[in-house]
Amino acid sequence: MHPIPHPRTAQSARTMQPGSLPGTACPACAHATCRTHRAQTLPRLGGHRSEFSAEHHKAALLQAQYRGLIIFFGEATQSYWIATPAGLTEERTWDDLLAHLWAREQYKH
Repeated sequence: MHPIPHPRTAQSARTMQPGSLPGTACPACAHATCRTHRAQTLPRLGGHRSEFSAEHHKAALLQAQYRGLIIFFGEATQSYWIATPAGLTEERTWDDLLAHLWAREQYKH
């Protein structure tokens, strides 16, 4: 039987020594895999991982503008989601999300 490993503490990218990577994640890159690994060691803020706080904040700002829609950021997929009466739509990037909302507004008029 293998012993349960002790949990690692989250380390700031500023305090890391060059060349030392915590596990399999780069300390400050934007790769989806690295962000997922870093998020596992970071605290939750209101149910969301702090690694993705900027994305959640941007989605919340759009949610306030489009009251008839539900707009959120999915941490597992690292993409934005729009819930409408017609169903769910996934947009991989912030720009794709904005383009989708713009096209939706143009279609209404």
